[in-house]
Amino acid sequence: MNTKEKNIAIGSIQNHQVDDGIVFLKLSNDNSTELIFKHNIDKKHIQFHFCVKGFSKFQFNDGRYAFPVSSNNSILLYNPVQELPINALLNPNSLVISILISIKKFHGLFSNQADQISFLNKDNIGNKFYKEKKLEPMMSVVLNQMVQLSVHESMHNLYLRAKVFELMSFYFNRSKEMDIEQCPFLVDDKNIKKIRLAKEIIISRMIEPPSLTVLASEVEISLKKLKEGFKQVYGASVFVFLLDYKMQVSKTLLSSGNYNVNEVALKVGYSTATHFINAFKKKFGTTPKKYLMSL
Repeated sequence: MNTKEKNIAIGSIQNHQVDDGIVFLKLSNDNSTELIFKHNIDKKHIQFHFCVKGFSKFQFNDGRYAFPVSSNNSILLYNPVQELPINALLNPNSLVISILISIKKFHGLFSNQADQISFLNKDNIGNKFYKEKKLEPMMSVVLNQMVQLSVHESMHNLYLRAKVFELMSFYFNRSKEMDIEQCPFLVDDKNIKKIRLAKEIIISRMIEPPSLTVLASEVEISLKKLKEGFKQVYGASVFVFLLDYKMQVSKTLLSSGNYNVNEVALKVGYSTATHFINAFKKKFGTTPKKYLMSL
């Protein structure tokens, strides 16, 4: 296993070469002052930077360009024209996971499906690319597992390689939202916006979600259209979707190590830990406590 750790100012970069063309970096600042992290990488690599906690800023061209990345967000950077060496500023109590993948390796992951990735399609080949993306619950779970690295040292490489592939599958997973052409019921763009707004409302108020009748009224759509439209767009009824979302969020919270089972239950809208434990076990086949032990 090719693992290095080099001191930069007070902090350090953990560097794992997990596969041919794939590098895993862990940038952590546990100090009370801002730290700079530097790492050279050639222009043949795509850069993925995931801010697990805190705040970070990636600077290029002697500081003339800067890309801020806050907690639970990420950026993708690719510039085939010029080098983009990493020059990251991390606030105190911040953690960033970076995945660097050579373009050749990346093409190999998707093969004939590469056209689905916007910066790999024929129109964009050879162009620089920048994309911001909010971390979805399952991405956060995988990132926390990579941080914990709770396997024997001899398995670090294999474990991280598997987690990099898993992370990429979640990052580029096509949304379950159907194309308009495949969904005649939602040809009207106004209905689509109302369905999406309904999703945002139940997520933002998952602790005390509104009833379907109230939700339909809030987004100004009929109850029938809300039920049928939501299932067509998201593949599940409103409250089945919400339950699945709650379970994914609870997994992320448990994986962070910052909350116990009772606290997580309250954060996702369960009045008693027993109800939460039963729902978690039904969804994942294990109890929250056993899941925590597995981490």
